[in-house]
Amino acid sequence: MRKLIILAAAGLVLTSAAPARAAGSSLAEPSAVTSGRAEPPAEFGSDWDDPRTAAPAIAKPATRSCTTTVVEHAFAGYDPYVSSYAPTCRGPWSKVVLRLDGNVKGRQYDRLGWLTIGGVEVFKTSTPEPSPDGITWSVEKDVTAYASLLKSPQAVRMYLGNTVDDTYTGVLNIKVSLTFYAGLARTADDVLPLADQGREGPDLTGTVRVAANTERLLAEVYATGSGGGCEEFWYLTAPSATGYSCPADPGPYREVQVLLDGEVAGIAAPFPHVYTGGWSNPFLWYVVPAPRAFDIRPISYDLTPYLGKLTDGAAHRVAVRVVGVPAGQSGWDTPINFLGWRDHGSARVTGGLLAARLSPLTNEVTGATGEVRTRGGHAFTATGYLRTSHGVRTSSVTQRVSNRSTHTWGTGENPDALDATWTDDATSVLGGKVTHLAQRFAVDGSITVGADNRLTTRMRMSDVRGPVTDTFTGEASWQLDVPRDQRHATATTQERYRIAGRYDKTIRTVNGTVL
Repeated sequence: MRKLIILAAAGLVLTSAAPARAAGSSLAEPSAVTSGRAEPPAEFGSDWDDPRTAAPAIAKPATRSCTTTVVEHAFAGYDPYVSSYAPTCRGPWSKVVLRLDGNVKGRQYDRLGWLTIGGVEVFKTSTPEPSPDGITWSVEKDVTAYASLLKSPQAVRMYLGNTVDDTYTGVLNIKVSLTFYAGLARTADDVLPLADQGREGPDLTGTVRVAANTERLLAEVYATGSGGGCEEFWYLTAPSATGYSCPADPGPYREVQVLLDGEVAGIAAPFPHVYTGGWSNPFLWYVVPAPRAFDIRPISYDLTPYLGKLTDGAAHRVAVRVVGVPAGQSGWDTPINFLGWRDHGSARVTGGLLAARLSPLTNEVTGATGEVRTRGGHAFTATGYLRTSHGVRTSSVTQRVSNRSTHTWGTGENPDALDATWTDDATSVLGGKVTHLAQRFAVDGSITVGADNRLTTRMRMSDVRGPVTDTFTGEASWQLDVPRDQRHATATTQERYRIAGRYDKTIRTVNGTVL
């Protein structure tokens, strides 16, 4: 049964659907008219409503705006699309919004794609799977943080590998634009890609050289287990002794670390992404995707405590490591960017690292064939100081991550179920200012094939980030081993997106129709 799950999503690449709305970065919402049907159909037909999410639209200022297109391409192969960006919209800008519009029809897998500008990854996304009649969709993302990068001409590359042949007919027609809104915004002075990139085993490696007067530094890692295979479903892996078809020793615990000059400088829990072919059931995700599926957010790391070691003008070695991946196993993509803020009153800031401590990793895996329980996590702290034009400033970072999961399966891995929770708690203190983000991710899902050879997937996912809670629930069924038009597929799904005290919206669907 596990092999069925893996193969169902193994073609992961990128596609698109109807206009969507987003809060910071999410799916744009289609127009008020959805299907035109008074009642949902009894089962899925050859068409369904365009994909959307319940997230709010990105707030846009009521100022002069200017839009430029950076990608317009039909993706039907595996060569990256290459173009160039020119700063034709006059600044300064108070906000910059990226928008992807896409359409596809026919048959196609979900696809995973990325967009870089000047070598910096600014957007990562997966795509919906199309209906025979075709779908459209849009995703918006607030990319104001990269504004300094957009002040000068840059190379543009977008990858959206896609197989098109007599069976998989869906060509991904994609347009990406940037809209600039006039005004002022305090953004990073420098946006830097990783230089001299390479691989050492499972680790991404390279160098970074920061400006000598940098007084704050963040790193972003767009981490995904992807591309098919077991690491796409890393949270379902089990020790090889259990006989489970996705083996990984010692088990499913994963953690994304950033290392500077060979020393750990940040830890984080990866998000358990589920793409639109995942868990053997694309019917579950046709209209409402799982949280973050179309807007794969980066993990943020505060590296400010290390600046006293980094402002010497030298290139410093950087590595991104995914803890828990079996030796020699591929499947993770971990591009990293850096955002730097300068002290404009100094030519160079100096300082040092006062302390750094990584507590021992707990990674307890218990169980045998049919059940695996995992309990893992640890903490990291770092404190540094900088001599700046506004005095000596101390910075500190505290990070705590954990994972608890129970994975059960029956004979032939039928049924197959997971109940898992991840927490990621990060606090930064800089010059007396405290920034805190508590995150909690959860997956409670199962796949069962009945005596009538009908596959049913049940799923509940939640993504909690501070005051924001995004929850998906759903159940979908379809008949195995029959032609597509005889699957008699059904699905009921719901997404609720809440921002405490400010916003609360729910979308419900039945058999591809938004209610």
